[in-house]
Amino acid sequence: MEEWVKDWVKEQREKGEKGIEIKRQANRYYVYRSTTYWDKKSKKRRKKSIYIGKLTKNGLVKKKEKKITVKQYGNALLLNRVMEELIPLLKVFESWKEIYALSMIRLMGYIPLKRAKTVWEKLYTNINPNMNPKKLSAVLKEVGLNREGQNKVFQKLMDSKTFAYDLSFVFTRSAINLAEIGYNKDRIHIPQINIALLYSTEGLPAMIKAIPGSVRDIKTLYNTVKEIDSEITLVLDRGFFSMDVVKFLIDKISFVIPARRNSKLYEERINLEKHFFYRGRLIKCGKKEMTIVLKEEKKYFLYLFEDVILRAEEEVNLYRSLDEGRSSRNEMTKNLERAGKILILSNLDRNEEEIFLMYKQRDGVEKAFDVYKNVLNADRMYLQDDESVFGHIFISFLSLYGYCKLQCMLREKGIIDKVSPMDLLEEFSRVYIVNIGGKEMISEVPKKVEDLDEKLGLNLFPK
Repeated sequence: MEEWVKDWVKEQREKGEKGIEIKRQANRYYVYRSTTYWDKKSKKRRKKSIYIGKLTKNGLVKKKEKKITVKQYGNALLLNRVMEELIPLLKVFESWKEIYALSMIRLMGYIPLKRAKTVWEKLYTNINPNMNPKKLSAVLKEVGLNREGQNKVFQKLMDSKTFAYDLSFVFTRSAINLAEIGYNKDRIHIPQINIALLYSTEGLPAMIKAIPGSVRDIKTLYNTVKEIDSEITLVLDRGFFSMDVVKFLIDKISFVIPARRNSKLYEERINLEKHFFYRGRLIKCGKKEMTIVLKEEKKYFLYLFEDVILRAEEEVNLYRSLDEGRSSRNEMTKNLERAGKILILSNLDRNEEEIFLMYKQRDGVEKAFDVYKNVLNADRMYLQDDESVFGHIFISFLSLYGYCKLQCMLREKGIIDKVSPMDLLEEFSRVYIVNIGGKEMISEVPKKVEDLDEKLGLNLFPK
């Protein structure tokens, strides 16, 4: 044994290392740790050597251990497929990787910042964000302050022509300026934040805004119209209706808005001389050109629709209300005139069926709010400043975008009634990738996942 080897062994023993053994093969030295164990069969103590590594003049070169990691592969590929188109848009933010990662994992449900790193590291991905909770808190503020960057993302997502606009609210007890006592349908008087959402009638969200809780619906609409492209068409709920709103919108943007049931515009004589069928229901319809005077005379159109089945149902209810003494005959006669009817105002000159379909498509925005609040749990906010709230709402919006992309895929293939986006993610999460010493192997793909992959045309697991 060479002197330098003896010196190394002596140095290890001085450090307290025990059982060091050197074996020589050819001109190389290998280090083992020797110990003994009791052999029950022979009833003797036996020697056991464990290989540690190769010894060189520069020191010990430890053996490479085969590190084993297991990551979720199927749902990581699926998440990236629906979110990857956002990456070029998010590069307007310095911390785009962290924004992308947060929005991706929150698509799977509410994940607090302290758990974000653990969840992200379970996914198979080639993006390496800093998922430290303190960093993510700073990212929320950075995003919240960068309204210009958010608007650039929104503008890129507005590639449709028709959008539904609606308002919802979330409650919070955090001491932030946005949270104010305001009106809500539940009549709960605790601080709230209003959220305005612009949603494409093609099924994807395009813009979101956080608004102080005390600001009324119509005022939020005025501010939003000033920020968006004047070439799009807004489809509104009857809660926004008033002639003042019509006057504001008529020369600024195309709109479709139903009148309130008590509007005097129902008294306008409109002949229901046309008809079409909507989901098997007979819809009678007609339209009338109207004018309104601002600085100059502007025209708009009244579209009247009568759902024959709905009219019969409402007529039965009105007579039942009369018999039970809950309404007078005069009230019943007045309400009968409007039974089953929907009156829509628009500055678009289109055929009646097209306007009706635009109006019916707006229910997507209400469903999107339901997903935002109840599926993604984006209304859980424990933030202590307005900037972080803005950032949280924007990142949750990105998660909503991914969720709606999954919905569109399922709807296009006709399986949305059988499989939800969350079901899809759960099924795909059963496909793992195992890395053993740098060699990757994909686990068996379950038959159900194979079938879904084929039906959706994703080709995530090519054979």
